[in-house]
Amino acid sequence: MRRGDGRPRGDSRTTGHADPEGGDESAPGPRADLLYLPAPRLARIILVVVLLGYLSVTALNLASAPHTRLSLAMSFVCQTGVFLLQIGHSRARARHAPLGRRCATLGCQAALTYVPLVFFQSQWGSMGGFLAGSLLLLLPPRWAWPAYGLVGATMALPPLLEGLPLRDAFYLVQSTLLTGLVVYGLSRLAELVKALHDTRVELTRMAVTQERLRFARDLHDLLGHSLSVITLKSELIHRLVPSHPERAMEEVGEVLAVSRKSLADVRSVAAGLRGMSLEQELSSAESLLRSADVTVHTDIRLGEIAPQVDTVLAAVAREAVTNLLRHSRAAVCAITAVQEADVVRLSISNDGVDPAYRNVSPHSGSGLGNLETRLRAVSGRLSVSRAGEETFALTAEAPAQPPRDVPGPLAEAYVRDHVA
Repeated sequence: MRRGDGRPRGDSRTTGHADPEGGDESAPGPRADLLYLPAPRLARIILVVVLLGYLSVTALNLASAPHTRLSLAMSFVCQTGVFLLQIGHSRARARHAPLGRRCATLGCQAALTYVPLVFFQSQWGSMGGFLAGSLLLLLPPRWAWPAYGLVGATMALPPLLEGLPLRDAFYLVQSTLLTGLVVYGLSRLAELVKALHDTRVELTRMAVTQERLRFARDLHDLLGHSLSVITLKSELIHRLVPSHPERAMEEVGEVLAVSRKSLADVRSVAAGLRGMSLEQELSSAESLLRSADVTVHTDIRLGEIAPQVDTVLAAVAREAVTNLLRHSRAAVCAITAVQEADVVRLSISNDGVDPAYRNVSPHSGSGLGNLETRLRAVSGRLSVSRAGEETFALTAEAPAQPPRDVPGPLAEAYVRDHVA
């Protein structure tokens, strides 16, 4: 799995590995992990550091003026209160708190902002930026921006009442508004970084889930078909051994070949590298159906097909034949695979379907659902129909060359690149 920084565990870019010649190509070494922080935590730390920086400016202004120790202590208490309230207002969930709670905390911050102005005057004016930022964070936009501007405008009063030049009043208004924007921007940025981080984690989880579903679908398609073939041929061997031992030996050889192929397919599924050919699958299906005494009519006219489409349609053919052998007493099966223009159409129909057949087992399989998922991944579609009480037809259509933005293999590629 990936760490919080988005790089795989053991990545040489992070931990550093010595090269075979004895040198070390990545100088930072293991200490780089100690210096690294996940993005959401780093964003919060930056926000806290900036808030403390603004508070230190106010503290230095107060310390440079002739104030008593008691008044400085009171200013420190008020600054601490403003800081704690601002940390709470900068959290993402603060915006979703009940309106009454938001108004109460904003009222407390407003009191801690304006009451000390009576005692410290313009030296306390820089604290108004926190209130301006909190208003933008907690109130709806139609109220927040006018209130933000009003806070900035009120900060012009202390310098004017002290008889300071107009430029000082303008400077305090400007610094208040800019501080409010910085607080608002950094708070929202920390929120967005956290959301992005959580989204990436969720995408990784979804990619892993998608890979598990792919693995389950492939195992179902492979083992379901192969076990059906082995079962069918084993029953045939059981009947042939007393009367036709030579024919039985031939069937044993075919069972061994199917078993070896199944083992290789399972290994390739685990590696995510399995590909199938529609023509080869149809040829195998025709041979299998004939050995089961099913009359097969085929019409196969295929051209160049994209590998992913070829694999999906081959899986459809395999599942259709597996279901035919499991759930019907078919005597005739018609297989059509025709490519017209840019569309490949595969149709498999058979008779001998039991109208009363309903498999209510919870483990009865999900073959058709798997096939629909596979076909949607290559912009195809699947349809089934009954032409009579005992006739069943399955039709699959897909473009020979699917669009480039088809998301079929993306989850698998994401897992291979990002998840160990």
